[in-house]
Amino acid sequence: MSVLPEDWSPALRAVVLGDAEGPAAAGRIDYFQAVMDRVPQLIGSEAEALTLAGLVMRAFGQLPAEAVARRLPSLRVETASRLRAAQSAARRLRAGSGEVEIETSVSSHAGFFAVETQRLRHRRFDGGMSPWLTREVFVVGDAVTVLPYDPLRDRVLLIEQVRMGPIGRGDPLPWQLEAIAGRIDPGETPEDAARREAVEEAGLSLGALEKVAEYYPTPGAVAEYLYSYVALCDLPDGVAGIFGAAEEAEDIKGHLLSFQELTEVLASGEIGNAPLLLTVLWLQRERARLRG
Repeated sequence: MSVLPEDWSPALRAVVLGDAEGPAAAGRIDYFQAVMDRVPQLIGSEAEALTLAGLVMRAFGQLPAEAVARRLPSLRVETASRLRAAQSAARRLRAGSGEVEIETSVSSHAGFFAVETQRLRHRRFDGGMSPWLTREVFVVGDAVTVLPYDPLRDRVLLIEQVRMGPIGRGDPLPWQLEAIAGRIDPGETPEDAARREAVEEAGLSLGALEKVAEYYPTPGAVAEYLYSYVALCDLPDGVAGIFGAAEEAEDIKGHLLSFQELTEVLASGEIGNAPLLLTVLWLQRERARLRG
């Protein structure tokens, strides 16, 4: 029979074992250890370890351990996202109770991203409980966007790359003008991720970061949460090039635009994604302050 490692905390044992005893408990231990063999030790805080363990054991009985092990990098990103979500903005206007009961959560797809089908109910505004609902959610970790802005030259750097969303919609030109963007890796802050992505996607070293907003871009069905910034930096002539991480097959072209050109592109409708739209509107409002 499988034996629990002595260094497991009582809280971790509870997450892995649940209510199981005997052979059922041994099966859960074997499953968890088979998944976690790729990680030398549980990394980070106890909260991170427990959250990751919960995500791993949620797949028990649904996915083979090998499939979950392949998703460990994505699960660690999701773990960090969940921990940040626990520190979400305080209530002011919102009247919802926060009471949600999730009866089951089944992974209908588990690749780089995941799709989960959940059976849940929630407290209604009238005080009663909703009926049991079946809902699907596209699970993707938190990400960052950053628009480089040179206040002295009054210009920005946009990037352009092909995107799966427009391809899936049937857009005949699925290349998007965007701010620099990327997932927040485990152990990173959103600001760390913005600086790393600027090097990878545009070869830029960023100065001060101005926070635009943090938000769910598509809360009806997608778990993604974005942190958007404007970064003050030096954007001389010739800084726009072709960049991207070769190991990720990225093909990213930079566009250096004056602020006037940026507003013209905005007005033309060619900017077709919400993070850049939001950031350009913020820059219109704050430009005088940043230049002063």
